[in-house]
Amino acid sequence: MSCIVLGPFNRVEGDLEISLDVDAGQVMAARVNSPLFRGFEQILTGRAAQDALVAVRRFCGSCSGAQSPAPAAALADLCAVETPVNGRLARHLVQATENLADHLTHFYLFFMPDFARVDYVDRNWHAPVAARFAAVAGSAAPVVLVARANFLKLLGFLAGKWPHTLALQPGGSTRAIGSAEVVRILALLRGFRAFLEAELLGDTLESFAALASEAELRAWGEGRGGDFPSFLQTAYDLSLEKVGRAGDGFLSYGAYGLFASGIWHVDGAVDALETGKIAEDTRHAWLIDGPPRQPAEGETYVDADKAGAYTWCKAPRYGGRILETGALARQVVAGQALARDLVARHGASVTARVVARMIELASVVPAMERWVRAIVPGEAFCHAAALPDSGQGVGLVEAARGSLGHWVSINRGRIERYQIIAPTTWNFSPRDADGRPGPLEQALVGLPAGAGAPPTIQHVVRSFDPCMVCTVH
Repeated sequence: MSCIVLGPFNRVEGDLEISLDVDAGQVMAARVNSPLFRGFEQILTGRAAQDALVAVRRFCGSCSGAQSPAPAAALADLCAVETPVNGRLARHLVQATENLADHLTHFYLFFMPDFARVDYVDRNWHAPVAARFAAVAGSAAPVVLVARANFLKLLGFLAGKWPHTLALQPGGSTRAIGSAEVVRILALLRGFRAFLEAELLGDTLESFAALASEAELRAWGEGRGGDFPSFLQTAYDLSLEKVGRAGDGFLSYGAYGLFASGIWHVDGAVDALETGKIAEDTRHAWLIDGPPRQPAEGETYVDADKAGAYTWCKAPRYGGRILETGALARQVVAGQALARDLVARHGASVTARVVARMIELASVVPAMERWVRAIVPGEAFCHAAALPDSGQGVGLVEAARGSLGHWVSINRGRIERYQIIAPTTWNFSPRDADGRPGPLEQALVGLPAGAGAPPTIQHVVRSFDPCMVCTVH
């Protein structure tokens, strides 16, 4: 038995290390280390409640559009303010814009470059894939960067700026949208739709979104032009639909009023979400030991020399269960037919996670077009919110990478406790006090590793699209 340490991984937020116990070229056990402690939960203690709106969205420059509505929702929960329809639509649009931009960036710039590696030079698809997706040099990068930049112009109209907008508040959005801006937003959405249909899918969004089974997916992709059909050819040649399975339990907080919340079980049942069942275990984190705590009662006290610890990440559990979150979880919980068929046949996999992001691109862009047309210029976008002197609030949203929760307690107008569970905290969880590994740690077991092994581990890790700075906050 030998130990291999791999890292950094991600092409933007690279502070991730994975220790692998390897025997005869196969992973026997994995331990995932989030090595960067940032301390935002401690920084917030004692500050005015409204400071959360400024501070927490700076956890990350990549997903501040998710870290903005979460504290706003937590403070709205504190004061029970009602958001006007325009404000709710604007919030959906802000979140969807960032989430879909992240899906696009992940596919083209983080995930696909691994297939251009020389490890695959003997595959018949390698030459065209390398020419299209090789990091920096591939022909896809210049095209997708322009499409992404134009799409993100939406956030100038919707939120004033990106990242770190202050437009999203407990009572809605302070960035009112006029009639002329509605027209310009729809024009930007048309441009993004055109890119997705011509370059990514090679088909209309509606046609792809209507696919209901793996058999339909494979028939659809056969011989079709487009970057995602190219991925399908590559993925099925490598049998990635059978790689990267964790525990097949899924969590979603629900998104945009479009995708339902819930907990999906391996038998196909979906339970209603009960936030009181969420708790965090610190046994294998460099944090002071204690019993698993619900986030509303959570603590973040450092113990850097703790025996048996190997990460700064806590271990979230739901009623003791280990759950995966992300686009695949959202679609499975929401009952999307293709996502459920992929999971029923093979479990959660590299291929299923990538397909789920494509499903969201194909289904959310048309929804965004409907939301923009539903905005009524001149009507309210935000209601005043008077925060109480004391109380607790919870803000639950769906980021690109999955379920994001903020829990805040205030006393005499000051933050007494602030706790966050990010999507990568769920997915890259360490072992808990019972020694049960988190989703990624499970998904890596059995993969080839060591000298001469293909980059399968990289495909599995990146299929979760980790955001490490959000993991430990």
